[in-house]
Amino acid sequence: MTTRETERRTTMGEAAADLVMNQGDTVTMNTVLDDVAAERLKRKQRLAASLRIFGKFGFDEGVAGHITVRDPEHTDHFWVNPMGRSFKQMRVSDLLKVDHSGNVVEGEGLLNGAAFAIHSRIHMNHPEITAAAHSHSVYGKSWSSLGRKLDPLTQDSCAFYDSHAVFEDFTGVVLDVSEGDRIADALGDNKAVILQNHGLLTVGESVDEACWWFVTMERSCQAQLMAEAAGTPKPIPHEVAASTAEQVGSHLAGWFSFQPLYDVIVAEQPDLLD
Repeated sequence: MTTRETERRTTMGEAAADLVMNQGDTVTMNTVLDDVAAERLKRKQRLAASLRIFGKFGFDEGVAGHITVRDPEHTDHFWVNPMGRSFKQMRVSDLLKVDHSGNVVEGEGLLNGAAFAIHSRIHMNHPEITAAAHSHSVYGKSWSSLGRKLDPLTQDSCAFYDSHAVFEDFTGVVLDVSEGDRIADALGDNKAVILQNHGLLTVGESVDEACWWFVTMERSCQAQLMAEAAGTPKPIPHEVAASTAEQVGSHLAGWFSFQPLYDVIVAEQPDLLD
């Protein structure tokens, strides 16, 4: 077992000791496979599944939106959905492999200029990030127009407590890599950044994690918008919010929360693996 895997097991044990009472060795960890081809296929399958989940949840808006995952062998390359193909129809075989210069080196289809400008810079500036997800989801873009961070109003939103930022410099469709650099800088070491007047962007050590953070952040935006429309919400106190963030906001918590979504979407739409 690698040091990284040991640290993950320790983290899971500490964070979930009370949550999963009989976990033992039954929890499959988010390990990187030794076989590069197998690891690449795993990442591509989860990328295609994440895009289908985005489609199922209504996160699509025309041709906007993209999820990327770093290639496990050529780490200066990433896999991304082709522009113009619906999230709802995405398959493993549709994915494009792109280098950090914007060259499509594998796959057929159109490369979204905004996807390249944003994601290439995130992957270049943050080697610890494996995947990034962005779309123009309804509640995410609604909340983004306020130019505010989310408050710790619920247990779920605590996953982002002291772990997300706001990028305030909206200049239109992101086609310039210099803006991608600024977004990557604003992201910092957080798991998410709210792109003001634009939408949400989440990242993770796995596609699974990045996708889950987006799903639950979108719902947290919805919950806060509804709560503020109904009255004056009472935020969770700092100490409790920080403690809850450790429980629900870890890398493994994000990865593990994605697994039921993956199981369901593959059972419902097995063609995504083609």
